Amino acid sequence: MNELSLAEITLLFVDDEPSILSSLRRLFRQQGYQILLAESGAAGLQILETEHVDLVISDMRMPEMDGAKFLEQVRARWPNIVRILLTGYADISSTINAINRGEIFRYISKPWEDNEILLTVRDALERNRLEQENARLLQLTQSQNDELKNLNATLEQKVASRTEEVRQTFGMLESAHKELKRSFMATVKVFASLIELRGGKVAGHSRRVADHARELAIRLQLDESAQQDVLIAALLHDIGKIGLSNELIERPFTSLSADARGEIMKHPIKGQQVLMGVEQLKSAALLIRHHHELFDGSGYPDRLAGLAIPIGCRILSVANEYDALQMGTLVQQPMRSADALNWLIDNRGKRYDPKVVDTLTAIVNEQRKDLFVELPTRPSSLKPGMILNRDLAHPDGYLLLAKGQKLDSVMIDQLRKLESIEGHPLTAYIREENKK
Repeated sequence: MNELSLAEITLLFVDDEPSILSSLRRLFRQQGYQILLAESGAAGLQILETEHVDLVISDMRMPEMDGAKFLEQVRARWPNIVRILLTGYADISSTINAINRGEIFRYISKPWEDNEILLTVRDALERNRLEQENARLLQLTQSQNDELKNLNATLEQKVASRTEEVRQTFGMLESAHKELKRSFMATVKVFASLIELRGGKVAGHSRRVADHARELAIRLQLDESAQQDVLIAALLHDIGKIGLSNELIERPFTSLSADARGEIMKHPIKGQQVLMGVEQLKSAALLIRHHHELFDGSGYPDRLAGLAIPIGCRILSVANEYDALQMGTLVQQPMRSADALNWLIDNRGKRYDPKVVDTLTAIVNEQRKDLFVELPTRPSSLKPGMILNRDLAHPDGYLLLAKGQKLDSVMIDQLRKLESIEGHPLTAYIREENKK
């Protein structure tokens, strides 16, 4: 036994022979047990009703109520009490029946051997203690499992509730963000409309530039934030011109005097300065500052060149001048859209980023092809099946391909190689196959 205090253990001996009871009391009291005695089963039951007992040893042969019946009642009323039967050889059949019914832990034959009965009682008490401890632990485990299940159920409910709260909050924030974005863009468009209030040539210019610039930004795979900056910059790119006269704004740039050009060339910086005070417009303001920088470094105000010019500025430059050529504010005479595109192609790699020009050419081919009999196209944008609407001549004057020629991949590859090797731009005027 695990350092069990014997003084805390009470044994009940039940026998109709006083000498047997006396012997058992003497033997076990020496070990330190608390001892109770009863001379019949009925007397034993009365003691059990008032006293705490850990183990009962009962004789088998007793008048009125034998040991088996007595222990059967003990088992029914006090199942945690350990039960041991004293029996003689003649009672073996009744003893086996009692064991089979689960009424006793063990039986001891008369006459007993002192050490054997002491060990039997000690083992029985230890086993009973372990069983009760095991039952206690099982009950504790079950209770804790039940608490854990309840906690998990409560936790799941709390998590679900919290998740729903977060989802609703996120939805409200997203809705508020969309509303702020709509309000912000509405404000930007109001600013853009102020630029065009004077009417004349500039009417609709910012909107058209914004449409082209946004499509270019999408095709060139700028991220969503960069696309918005390009769109805003396109809408507001001429905000620095608000203080200039109509005559100065509407006259072709190439026809202006040096002083007038100087005034015009200040507008990108003025535009940036106007918008820098608004945190959300700082990125767009930088694009406005550099939207007149040219790919070969001849632009203004900072004479940036090549890839040193932010991609948004290179996009804005192409979109702006494509529309300005058609309005007649860049060169002496307004151009048809096809001629304006041809101008961009001819200045590809000089004034403009080649990739941006090629992308605009592809957009015009796809979206506005029904407006043109022919479209100027560089070899890099040609596709098999396109038909030449003019003779394609070499810069030295000799014929490369005749009008009406349907292009295939071999021809297109040869034109690309020729342009690359000789460094001279080639422009093919193409028409759709169903055009006459």
